Amino acid sequence: MRVGKRIICGIMAGILFMVEPVSGYGMMREGTWKKDIRNQIMEIQQMQPELTPYTGPEITAPSAILMEASTGTVICEKNADEPRNPASVTKIMTLILIFDALQSGKIRLTDEVVTSAHAKSMGGSQVFLEEGEIQTVETLIKCIVIASGNDASVAMAEFVGGDEGTFVKMMNERAKGLGMEHTKFIDCCGLTNSPEHVTTARDIALMSRELITKYPQITNYTTIWMENITHVTKQGSKEFGLSNTNKLLKMSTNFEVTGLKTGSTSIAKYCLSATAKKDGVELIAAIMAAPDYKARFKDAVTLLNYGYGNCRLYKDETPPELPKLPVNGGKEPEVELSYGEPFTYLGLHGEDFSGMERELMLEEDVNAPVKAGDRLGTLSYRLNGEEVGNVPVIAAQNVDTTGFADYMKWMTGWWRMKGEEAGGTFHR
Repeated sequence: MRVGKRIICGIMAGILFMVEPVSGYGMMREGTWKKDIRNQIMEIQQMQPELTPYTGPEITAPSAILMEASTGTVICEKNADEPRNPASVTKIMTLILIFDALQSGKIRLTDEVVTSAHAKSMGGSQVFLEEGEIQTVETLIKCIVIASGNDASVAMAEFVGGDEGTFVKMMNERAKGLGMEHTKFIDCCGLTNSPEHVTTARDIALMSRELITKYPQITNYTTIWMENITHVTKQGSKEFGLSNTNKLLKMSTNFEVTGLKTGSTSIAKYCLSATAKKDGVELIAAIMAAPDYKARFKDAVTLLNYGYGNCRLYKDETPPELPKLPVNGGKEPEVELSYGEPFTYLGLHGEDFSGMERELMLEEDVNAPVKAGDRLGTLSYRLNGEEVGNVPVIAAQNVDTTGFADYMKWMTGWWRMKGEEAGGTFHR
């Protein structure tokens, strides 16, 4: 697309300079025409996205990104916002919605799912479910994660959403909520050849991050190399072997491979979202349109090695103890405080964190009412004199404003205390 736009610009510019005026009127008209052409050229040029020079290690894939999971920090990227077909990497969003439903209690791992005719009709990678076949939710999750079963994905989409179309709408809504700006799903498994079914390397990293950080139990499934399931149909029972499509699990690496999802079609070529852990650092490498299946794994290993060779993660496990804050006009004299979130910082150049400094800044007091979650201070972090981040200090409880009834109750208690101090009896 970019090449086509540049060609158009060149042609229009060439025409502009080839035209010669033939009269005064012609010169005036030509000047106006030239101005219009120049404006059009500028508009076309403005439509072209700015390309960030790639400074990471050499890879063959035309589009990729490397992200740290806990902070979302991008370590390096290559054409990470170019929309492309993701093939079965689509199933990461399908899995997010499945685990959303599990967390909310809408479904359970032991629930039984009946395979529809539509689910059975899926081609591509499949586990060969038969119409009317019953499998548990957990078994179908394994079929999706390990064997990339398109039929299993559709069966779960229908179970969670009622039908695949409704489920796909849920996928797109969830993607929007994650800030996946260049993503549109047409189906739940990535089998479609529709040019509208697209995402980007950055968006893949975003949804991968959501899955592994919100639902870390996914690695119980993504790290399975082989497992058998049992088909129970009218023809009887038979074993079927699931074999993981993520060959990184069996490759020799200096980090722990934890997942996540492969994908390939003739349109998408070879895609991969690879996740790994080492020394407390979790990385995500998203690869799109690699030329062959070996290249996507090689590129992922290259990116992950680059990340672990350059990144260090700082986590403040023991932040300063927080005092209680005085409350003016509240039912309670003080409000308890807490940190809004733990502080983490990713150093990209092998930084020494021993010099990390902290500064706690709090309000002297606060006026009622106070709501839990109200920001009442900040804990800032500095490394080598430069601020590298901060976390909010928030109210840990509600404190309502004192009313007339509360005042009378306080006065009653005060008079009773005074009466006891005087050795007398307080009478109502």
